[in-house]
Amino acid sequence: MARFPGRKIPWSRPLADLVGPAINPLLTRQGFGQSDLILFWDDIVGERLATMSQPLKLLWPPRDHGRAGQDGADSAVLVVRVESGFALELQHLAPIVIERVNAHFGWRCVSRLTLKQGPVAARAVSTRIKSPPDEAAMAVAEKLVGDVTDEPLRSALSRLGARVLGPR
Repeated sequence: MARFPGRKIPWSRPLADLVGPAINPLLTRQGFGQSDLILFWDDIVGERLATMSQPLKLLWPPRDHGRAGQDGADSAVLVVRVESGFALELQHLAPIVIERVNAHFGWRCVSRLTLKQGPVAARAVSTRIKSPPDEAAMAVAEKLVGDVTDEPLRSALSRLGARVLGPR
């Protein structure tokens, strides 16, 4: 391993760090500036909507420098494939989806949703069975959380602490 003064170079990298740069050029052709919308669709719209829909592309308007910034002139149209039986419901939920996508990007990226009905590729469902946290780790975590008075928050912090402190 090459040594640099005061700095270690990690030789292994998480796969997630490599996926985005690898697929970004492909997604750019579909109007996506980056892979976030595809990779985090479940997180953006929620698991229920994500199982019945998938983003296809972003359609950006032609640049007209005289109208820039007026009435969402620079905003894109998000094209989403949706299962036929779910299209009407997603049409009603379109303002919420647009709001969530824009919140994810931090600016008014999308102004409209266009729905294309068709089959949506099945998503992999996690079949991992979660085991209960280790009892010793749970006891330690509950002592660390001690002063929290909000019971749901206290319980969530205790479970999180037990997972962090417990055996892998």
